[in-house]
Amino acid sequence: MAIRAQNINPSILTWARETAGLSIDEAADRLGLSSSEKATGAEKLEAFEAGDTKPTRNQLLKLASVYRRPLTTFYRNTPPRKADRGEDFRTLAGTVPPQDNALLDALVRDVRVRQDLVRAIIEDDEDAEPLRFVGSLGIEMPANTAALQIKESLGLVQENWTREFNSPDALFADLRNRIEALGVFVLLIGNLGSHHTSISTSVFRGFAIADDLAPFIVINDQDARAARAFTLAHELVHLFVGATGVSANPSIQTPRTRNARVERFCNDVAGELLLPTASLTNIARMTNTDQASGVISEIADTRNLSKPMVAYRLQRIGRLDNDTYSQLHAEYAAGWQNLRQREREKVRDSDSGPSYYTVRKHRLGNALLSLVGRTLRENQLTHTTAARMLGVKPSSVDPLLKNVKGINGSLLPKAGG
Repeated sequence: MAIRAQNINPSILTWARETAGLSIDEAADRLGLSSSEKATGAEKLEAFEAGDTKPTRNQLLKLASVYRRPLTTFYRNTPPRKADRGEDFRTLAGTVPPQDNALLDALVRDVRVRQDLVRAIIEDDEDAEPLRFVGSLGIEMPANTAALQIKESLGLVQENWTREFNSPDALFADLRNRIEALGVFVLLIGNLGSHHTSISTSVFRGFAIADDLAPFIVINDQDARAARAFTLAHELVHLFVGATGVSANPSIQTPRTRNARVERFCNDVAGELLLPTASLTNIARMTNTDQASGVISEIADTRNLSKPMVAYRLQRIGRLDNDTYSQLHAEYAAGWQNLRQREREKVRDSDSGPSYYTVRKHRLGNALLSLVGRTLRENQLTHTTAARMLGVKPSSVDPLLKNVKGINGSLLPKAGG
């Protein structure tokens, strides 16, 4: 399709820049608009937005890339509807930078497209039935009662099941498998395709789409591995409540809104799932940070959970006072940032590590990979659409689906066939 810059809507350029969280100067710099004797880069961009001049073909392509919008967006008469995050369940310590919210909105748009494609496939299956657990719980019920119902749905019979694993990764994998067996698609996504677009866990930790045919959970993989099980459990409770939306870090503030009460309920139920109150009855109330730190470390290590999650749980059931919790929370946050930096340096200095396809498979999960593979094998899906659902290039679809459980890679139709 020929790209005709003269037909673009100038007002859309302004909207796209602002929703990307960029100022005129920042956008001009990222677009590579150099200054000349006649105009600065920012002035050139202002001329585009005013309709006084038109961007070249290459400049228009760059605009689409920098603003993270499809090229067709710039030809619309009016801006598209804002990305539907559902409810915003986040309790944030400060103001989120516009660029971070823009990245989050772009991620939500991407997940929404994938979820729509998955739902369309499931709707075409005449044997598909609505998932009854979605929206089956109310936030007024006791957390332990809700946790029991969810455990029964997951087939969890052991009271202290989190002790059974040899690592937080193993615990997360087991919980993810059980949740996907319910019909949920669990994805790990923390950026828009590169580390330059990473989204901090202070912006979002999880995202749930409470759909009764194709429910989705997205976990921010920028978070610590030991923290992911709690976020996954938390988002699962969102599905049982029927509450679509974005979540961030747990808060000990008294909930004063409906959304805050939903978050508190989801945190309490997730806590009961992973660390039941009955298992903590022998722990007395602690006001000394050194003592509390030792107790928390022991619980976290034996149950494959994160220290911040254990600390939050103890605060919620009255075993940790607010001041002690706040001090420990700050220490854990600083420790995680230092560890994160060391891990980045280690990865940068190392030539080894898991392959691209191994990492991608882990992030996508077997539920989504299996659905795409089966549908593609039955010639009900093109490689182009499969690539959109998986977030890869069409040429990467077949290698990605190779050896996925339940799929015979040799039976997949050739790309373009």
